[in-house]
Amino acid sequence: MAKSVTVIGAGIVGVCCALHLQREGFKVRLVEKGEPGMKATFGNSGSFGIASCVPFAMPGVLKKVPRMLFDSTSPLKLRWSHVPAALPWFLRFIAAARPSRVEEIAAARNSLLVHTHAGYAPLIEDADAQQWVKDDGLMMLFESEETFRHAAYALDLRRRNGVHMDILDGNEARQMEPALSPRIVKAVSLPDVNRTIDPWRLCEALARDFVRRGGEIVNADVRGFEIGGEGPTKIVTDRGPLDVETVVLAAGVWSRPLAKQLGTSVPLEAERGYHVMFANQEFGLRRALVSADRSVSLAHMHEGIRATGVAEFAAPDAPADMRIADMIGRHAKELVPALKGEPASRWMGPRPSHPDSKPVIGRSPRHSNVFFAFGHDHLGLTMAGITGKLIAELATGRPTTVDLAPFRPDRF
Repeated sequence: MAKSVTVIGAGIVGVCCALHLQREGFKVRLVEKGEPGMKATFGNSGSFGIASCVPFAMPGVLKKVPRMLFDSTSPLKLRWSHVPAALPWFLRFIAAARPSRVEEIAAARNSLLVHTHAGYAPLIEDADAQQWVKDDGLMMLFESEETFRHAAYALDLRRRNGVHMDILDGNEARQMEPALSPRIVKAVSLPDVNRTIDPWRLCEALARDFVRRGGEIVNADVRGFEIGGEGPTKIVTDRGPLDVETVVLAAGVWSRPLAKQLGTSVPLEAERGYHVMFANQEFGLRRALVSADRSVSLAHMHEGIRATGVAEFAAPDAPADMRIADMIGRHAKELVPALKGEPASRWMGPRPSHPDSKPVIGRSPRHSNVFFAFGHDHLGLTMAGITGKLIAELATGRPTTVDLAPFRPDRF
């Protein structure tokens, strides 16, 4: 058994992989260009989406996508310069929306989601990071009976996968969450959903615990690999080569070019999300909120109320379009009229998304000393703990807690 492991990427997935490997006795090194947790992890909505078995591609999506792309208020954006690169992804995405595929994908996602707590609990406890986690629940909001009817299949899919839900009318929703707009006519309460009040601080606390336990964080930009007879022997960085025994690739959307260098092509796209932060509000939100009509989420975070949303398909490093963030801010104020003032900050980050709404978790098809752990789309925060546990099980050669066949790197 290899004694040392190098994890590429120190977002929440990479950090959880490093901690679980460390707990199995490996000497672990994290390699990250910047600070841990400062990319996609930093700005997400904070909910542990245990109810999120529903995939991004749903039946009927083929009719909706063209209209959404031309609607300036739509939650789906595609930069036209990126169309040639993204077209193969969208064709696979449409294929994944067939009803039989949706059922299969939902079951696969749920097989990871049911282990969210087990994957995280020991890490959070050991890092003494409980102050960053709350069990407030989540509420889905509907501004018309028509939107609620259109959500029936997705709600049923959740119910059949064991998600507890309570259906509310608008007045019941406002009794639970007084700040809600009178526009809300229906809501679904999901009481078992937990969240973090600061994804970055949670990741930072876990990374600090990793270092305290003897782990090393190397600040470097990984450019490629030197390959020997059995697989990579060095990773090439902007600060020189690093010798490696075993490699875990957990670099989010930046995993795609590195996986290709390792002989595996994956259809990974940057599904860029935006957020705005409203500071110094005179009220609080009691739980996380998700608007079905607007595809916008709101949650009370450590430093204010965060509104998140949009799936923008563009190159990962393309400049942000903060008009999108401004649109999210306007949506947030219509859902919660008590929000005052202009946002204190705006942010964009690239989520790593596969067209079938499933991550890649498993051993490289080409190299026995490489493991892949990326492509968790909106669920990187949620699935990080169980992904780390699974990678550690693979590295030790033990049977895995979850059947990894649906997440194979060579499934595309």
